[in-house]
This record gives sequence, C-alpha cells and structure tokens, in this order.
Amino acid sequence: MQKAKTIRTAKAVYSAPALEKGFDIIELLAAAPDGLTSTEIAQRLKRSLSEIFRILVVMERRGWLTKNADTDRYSVSYHVLEHAFRATPVQGLGVLAAPIMYGLALATEQSCHMAVISHANVIIVLQQDSPGHSGFGVRLGDNCNIVTSCSSHVLLAFSDSTTQERLLATVRATPATELKKLRDRLKLVARRGYETKPSSRHVGVHDMSYPVFGSDSRIRAALTIPFLSVIDGTQRADMEQARKMLADAAQKISRGLGWIPSLS
Repeated sequence: MQKAKTIRTAKAVYSAPALEKGFDIIELLAAAPDGLTSTEIAQRLKRSLSEIFRILVVMERRGWLTKNADTDRYSVSYHVLEHAFRATPVQGLGVLAAPIMYGLALATEQSCHMAVISHANVIIVLQQDSPGHSGFGVRLGDNCNIVTSCSSHVLLAFSDSTTQERLLATVRATPATELKKLRDRLKLVARRGYETKPSSRHVGVHDMSYPVFGSDSRIRAALTIPFLSVIDGTQRADMEQARKMLADAAQKISRGLGWIPSLS
C-alpha cells in the first residue's frame, strides 16, 4: 500500500517544464490564426522571452512551428495536423469514410461532416464540401456545442452513461431546465436512431445526423448533413431523400468498421 501511495505521489509532482511550455505554445497559437511574435507569446504565457526562446527555435527546427520571415510571427505548422491525424483512430476512420462522404455529397449536393468525442469536447474531424453551386460547411477542427449541436446530440445519445455524464458535466452553467430538455431530447434521439432539427445557429439550415458504430457496437462518430434548401428548383434531393441517403452512408461506414446490425 505504501509503495502504491509513493508511486501516485511521484506521478503527481513529476513535471517536464520544457515539454509543458511547448504544449502551452501550441495551444496558444492554435487560437491565433495570424500567428504571434516571440514577444507576444511570452507575454500571453506570462513568461520571460528567455524562457521560451530556445523552445521556439527547437520547435521551428523540428517543423512543429513555422516563422514568417517578414513579420517574425510563429504559427502552428501542418506537421502537427499530420502527426495528430496519423496517431489517432481518425486516420482509419478517414480512409474508410472519405469516399463514402464524397459520394453522399455528390448524390445530395449537400456538404457533410463527421464529428467525434475527444476528451470533454466534440470536434469536427472530417468535412466534405458540397459539389453544387453553393453550400454550407463547417471548419475542420472546430468544436461543436455540446448542448445544441446535432452531432453532439447523436454522440451523447448513443454513448455509455459514463461518457455522457462526463460531457454533460462540462455544461453545468446551463440552467437545470435546459439540461432536462437536453436529456429528454437525447432519449428521443436514441429511440428513433438519429437527430434532425433546425440549426441552432443559422437560419435556413436544417441539420441531420446519424451515428457511426464500430465493431464493438459502440458509437465512433456522428455523420451530419447541414441541409441547405434552394428556391430555384435545382434541388437534387429534398430533405427526406437526403436523410435516407445519410442513413445509408452512416451504415456503410459502420459496416466498414466491422459493425454488425442487431437482429432484434
């Protein structure tokens, strides 16, 4: 018992300052699309320039950061995205889902995207633009609103209770009445197998989302179409037709991941 306690204590106090500073820099620059100078980085992290200068130099040399020669501003490089993609299950999911999502976009002339749970967030990991004259899309890497987004509703509704409660715990500032409405909505989504509702952010957009399951029948992602109606008679598929195509695409991806539908 004493040995286990010692190990836990050691884990609690162990630190790698340089590594932590590197993570701090990446997280800071992720929220600064125009980049920041070394001085600005130091100021925002409340550290001296000398503390972070060597770290910036090493991160740039290793390709994790890029520095604009004209402005001296540092930005996160695509090297980060490449390695993060290859190191997570998203790579396999993307290889399987991309052609199916492309086919879905062609058939419906609507954009579609895929979201997954990442720790306490729901993030967009794949996006396929509409091939039509106009379309509505989301940005890769964006977080979804856990309370209001269509993708989040599907991911929450089909997750186990532990995961669901972990995510809901991040929105405790939401009034109790709203959380009760959300829980009731999740039960509805779980019963009918998908979510469909007007966008909570954009007028004229109707979101539809279906779950994607893995071989263990646990939810892996939510596949969503933000359906955009047109009024010139050129709509390739109406909302109900697009919903059925979306359901078929989600099932194809699930089967590709080894999911076998229940016979019950």
